[in-house]
Amino acid sequence: MAETFVCPWWAGHSLNWRARKILHSPKAILGPYLKAGMTALDIGCGMGYFTIPMAKMVGDNGKVIAVDLQQKMLAGIQQNAQKSGVDQLIIPHQCEQSALSLEDYTGCIDFALAFMMAHEVPDQDRLAREVYAALRDGGLLLFAEPIGHVGKSAYRKSLRIFEQHGFRVREMPRIAICRAVLLEK
Repeated sequence: MAETFVCPWWAGHSLNWRARKILHSPKAILGPYLKAGMTALDIGCGMGYFTIPMAKMVGDNGKVIAVDLQQKMLAGIQQNAQKSGVDQLIIPHQCEQSALSLEDYTGCIDFALAFMMAHEVPDQDRLAREVYAALRDGGLLLFAEPIGHVGKSAYRKSLRIFEQHGFRVREMPRIAICRAVLLEK
């Protein structure tokens, strides 16, 4: 199996720059899809750039499952969530290099986010299968990849994999420096 690059845990701090909030405003990107009371999934959550705002959007009756391979990222997100007062709404979930291991969430996720991370996953077929299983019927997946790292053909290949597992394209949102699609189960 080819070695896959994984964003180092220490880079998680540098990914929260102010410029990114202009480029990738969590409220602007996720606001149309997240509602109070939802259960959301943030795959490759890092230090919580999207997770914390997601928790605020789903509110006291919602939950966000924050998935990352690295325990240090999850520890960072717990610290950031506590500072933001949303730690009770976030469930940290450490995945494996080869699997998300979301069996406990089968059919109960309303919205999933895979933002600039799928290119780091060695088995995208398994990623698509596991996310599909975790989503409830009608659940949504916002899938976005960075233009600089992922070319058109690689992006289309990933999209085909998700479609082969039953996802349907609902819309193609515009997100700066990304190729993005909103998929529905």
